[in-house]
Amino acid sequence: MAWLDKLHHPEKFIKTFLKWGLLGLIMGALGGLIGAGFHHALHFVTHLRGEHSWLIFLLPVGGLLTVTLYKVLKLQNNKGTNEIIDATLDGHPVSPAVFPGIFLATAMTHLFGGSAGREGAALQLGGSTASLLAKIFRLDENERKVMVMSGMAAVFAGLFGTPLTAALFCMEFESVGTVFSPALLPCFLAAFVASRVSLSFGVHAEGLLLETSLGMDVLTLGKVALLAVAVSVLGIFMCAFFHKAEHFAKQHVANPYIRIAVGGVIVMVMTLIVGDHRFNGAGMDMALKAVAGQTDWYNFILKMVFTAVTLAAGFKGGEIVPTFCVGATFGCLLGGLLGLDAGICGALGLIGLFCCATNSPIASIVLSIEMFGGANLYLFALVCVICFVLSGNSGLYASQIIEFNKADLKENHFDRVK
Repeated sequence: MAWLDKLHHPEKFIKTFLKWGLLGLIMGALGGLIGAGFHHALHFVTHLRGEHSWLIFLLPVGGLLTVTLYKVLKLQNNKGTNEIIDATLDGHPVSPAVFPGIFLATAMTHLFGGSAGREGAALQLGGSTASLLAKIFRLDENERKVMVMSGMAAVFAGLFGTPLTAALFCMEFESVGTVFSPALLPCFLAAFVASRVSLSFGVHAEGLLLETSLGMDVLTLGKVALLAVAVSVLGIFMCAFFHKAEHFAKQHVANPYIRIAVGGVIVMVMTLIVGDHRFNGAGMDMALKAVAGQTDWYNFILKMVFTAVTLAAGFKGGEIVPTFCVGATFGCLLGGLLGLDAGICGALGLIGLFCCATNSPIASIVLSIEMFGGANLYLFALVCVICFVLSGNSGLYASQIIEFNKADLKENHFDRVK
């Protein structure tokens, strides 16, 4: 029995505990510094773009620089966040060149006005750093998997200031239906330490404390369930839209230089038509306004379109923060139509769409607490459960594995996200 083994051979378990505890602390310290540096770099370029709106006209040039950078670094075939997910599944090393590539490319996307997030970049920064540390410490293939997870958790927590979400998310989302328990200690320590380190450099969690609750009466629960169903449908559509847009762009414009330049021009023209820069960048400001109860009916539609074009063209960054924006603005709009508090429904939409897009219900529930407090915890849980079940295998990441443990059929079925 396992507990007897621990009792009779405590030195083995103590050694393992100390080893991964130390590695988690080291990764957390590095991840906190990287997350803080990345946060301040993106804040600087975003502020610069706000001060100089003409930079949007250089978006196609920024795209050409991005493709050139990836070619110089020999990352033309890099699959982005999916590359890091693959590394946690099969243990292959991640190129150190990913670090400067994704850091600089994401900064250029935000500087010139592409509609992309930063969490995908954070996962890649953490994964590439952890893979390098695994090589330095001569870890084997299985140990590298754990190290990469802890690296992802560290930089994610250092950038967003949500350590529990970061730790759970990085263990849960790569293989849906399982939590990789050997990674629990280093992921938690890395995420917690990283969040403390980045906090000391002025990085604070983004969120809005919701002190009021919608209530738990039957009518309210029914309306919230209806909201969750609508968010699920939106999530399925959004993920398919992003994937189809990328496939369409690559199929019809094979040359990456032409593709990203054309995409940059399209985003630039759309920005001029809209007349402001609300839909450029990550969109977190718009998401928080929706959680405060303010949105326009078309915000979620345009943010989806801006992000789909940006990512399909080949600009770097991430999809999750734009997903926050789409979910929050949609939830705020629908909540008002249902006669519920629009701000709270904006928060429910944000968390629900995140759950749909990443297939990570546990991390999503924890994220709701770290971002919005626990006043509506059961409602967030209800939304996450419904969204996870109804969204099925849809998701943002093609390398994600959905595991269905069919005990009655005595088989395990593995399938990639479609």
